Amino acid sequence: MFDIFWTIFTYIFLFLFLWPQIKHKMLQSERIKLIGKIEKVTNSKVITMIHRQERISLFGIPFYRYIDIEDCEHVLRAIRMTPPDKPITLILHTPGGLVLAATQIALALKDHPAKTMVIVPHYAMSGGTLIALAADEILMDRHAVLGPVDPQLSDPKLGTVPAASIVRAVQTKGKEKADDETLIKADIAEKAIRQLEDLIVELTADKIGEEKAKELAATLASGRWTHDYPLTPKRLRELGVPVKIGTPVEVYYLMDLYPQAAQTKPGVEYIPSPYYLPPTPQRRSGQR
Repeated sequence: MFDIFWTIFTYIFLFLFLWPQIKHKMLQSERIKLIGKIEKVTNSKVITMIHRQERISLFGIPFYRYIDIEDCEHVLRAIRMTPPDKPITLILHTPGGLVLAATQIALALKDHPAKTMVIVPHYAMSGGTLIALAADEILMDRHAVLGPVDPQLSDPKLGTVPAASIVRAVQTKGKEKADDETLIKADIAEKAIRQLEDLIVELTADKIGEEKAKELAATLASGRWTHDYPLTPKRLRELGVPVKIGTPVEVYYLMDLYPQAAQTKPGVEYIPSPYYLPPTPQRRSGQR
């Protein structure tokens, strides 16, 4: 009797332990199928970067996903695997993340020779906005939003502090009244703002012109709004960003498949294809 009880207990334990993994594999399979359908609808290579609140295993411990280096590595690999004449569609849902990772993704997306499109079904804030600005076309839900990209600096006492607020605090108080630590932070903050402004100009000048790109950069990176201020399609158009309204219905179905997203990284997925290697410099005869 004891042996039977122990066997049943073992099977139940194994089922409870393995079920989250099985459920995740089923969700992953459904997502891949739907990504394939979206590729047919958009006639492009589809990459997703979707960050939601997730739960770990059976314990329900919440943790949050942001754009990180691992996401960057996977997106860059997906772009590199895409032939130069194949358009790319990036489905983006993120609160933002590391500036370094977002910058690398944005530059890689911009450098892809074929048309690139970013679809934002709900929101793409901060670093997500940088990535969206790199695309040839931004497609948004009518009520989706992007956000400011003003840099945020860490402070041991205050937590995360907007770089623009540090600069303004020194300007208001006066350099002669600020301590050395604050002056150092202000110097770093000014550099961070300038670097992001330069990046925005690099990403958008060819689409909206040099002057408008500079105005957009100053608006988004200078701390005009709080970091979580929602930029609607209407406001983005007022700023000169040529966004389009309309999201394929398949994208909404895809979002439904992320209620309990992958328990392990990455949050980036795409359908594997033969690895594309760009031609070597020797084979680019006659090209600059």
